[in-house]
Amino acid sequence: MDRTDTDLIIAGGGLAGATLALALAREVPTLRVTVVETFPLSPEALPADYQPSYDARSTALAWGSRLIFDALGLWPELSRHATPIRHIHVSDRGRFGATRLHARDHHQDALGYVADNRWMGLCLMRALQDTSVRWRAPAEVLDMMPGESGVEVTIREQGEQQILTGQCLVVADGGRSGLREKLGFVTHTERYGQNALIANVTTSESHRFTAYERFTDSGPMALLPHDAPGEPGHQSALVWTLNDEALAEILALSDEGRCQRLQDRFGWRLGRFTRIGECHHYPLALTTVDAPVRSGVALVGNAAHALHPVAGQGFNLALRGLMTLVEQFRNAHEQGRSIGELSVLGAYEQHHRQDWQQTVRFSDSLIRVFGQSLPVVAAARDAGLVGLDMIPGAKRWFARQAMGTGGRKPVLSSSNRSGRKAVPNGQQNG
Repeated sequence: MDRTDTDLIIAGGGLAGATLALALAREVPTLRVTVVETFPLSPEALPADYQPSYDARSTALAWGSRLIFDALGLWPELSRHATPIRHIHVSDRGRFGATRLHARDHHQDALGYVADNRWMGLCLMRALQDTSVRWRAPAEVLDMMPGESGVEVTIREQGEQQILTGQCLVVADGGRSGLREKLGFVTHTERYGQNALIANVTTSESHRFTAYERFTDSGPMALLPHDAPGEPGHQSALVWTLNDEALAEILALSDEGRCQRLQDRFGWRLGRFTRIGECHHYPLALTTVDAPVRSGVALVGNAAHALHPVAGQGFNLALRGLMTLVEQFRNAHEQGRSIGELSVLGAYEQHHRQDWQQTVRFSDSLIRVFGQSLPVVAAARDAGLVGLDMIPGAKRWFARQAMGTGGRKPVLSSSNRSGRKAVPNGQQNG
């Protein structure tokens, strides 16, 4: 095989790209990995003492994702600023339908966790400092062309264009970078006609480590336990679905007015809403790519699929896909094959497809079923929620989807090289 600058080029060093780089460093340490990231990296970006902010953005991590980070040796550090979800309460506002999930019923400490995005990034960066992964930052990938030994990737670094050669390019820079479209991948986007408003809130009553999924006539909302210093047990991460008109109204209100409007929609299960932090918002859509791989290039994370956030499945689905890709790269590298071969990337896509199709159906059906206001539909979904609460088999299925253990479980072998425990099939059940 001809010599190249690197073996794998990862476009994007965010949560998806950095996790992929770390997993490869752990699983395939002889594979040369280069990450191209637009944001500069410096010692100041990795403070020794991390202080969570009230307005910190967060991500819901399913139990299956915790197992993956544990296998990568990252969980002991990451868990320092991760709030466990021990109960999930799903309800239909103004109606009797509801279902409840409890970690103890599945013999686990938690169903999932809520972790600060910045903290996860810091943990990944610190772990990557002790690996051979190379970083080109600030830099960006401009284009990719097939080359004699794989791919030729054009990057811009410090205002100058350069060519990196490698076996494969992985696009991990999100769904709105434009690189995916520039490379000719065709996306399918179905807009929900709604927006997600994201903020942290404080309540007078403790969340008791409960995540609430509340479906209302104007759209679903989620409140996830997300503790911060000084307010243990009383802070939650809010995901509030609003149409354009309602979003404009909420944004025009004072913080007190926003808390009152939230109180009206959610109710009093957490007592009074006493504080709401900085509000972020973005339009909601289901975006998929029919063929996320081709010879020499693969899409991962939000570049390959973007879901409605209310079910909290997006990053967890991406993480399982990354581990499936690592598995295929490891097999190819051990066999002396190029990791950019279409057969290698096609195997990744084939193994991951069932998982993402199942997850997309689960998330999308929740939004569509609970978005209907017709009385006959409302009565049917109330019966469905009650049925989930009463029928053990149905409830276990629902729990597996929520915990991210319903799809295919990729294996991290680590080959006992680092002494870290692998995640074997059969132990990721719920």
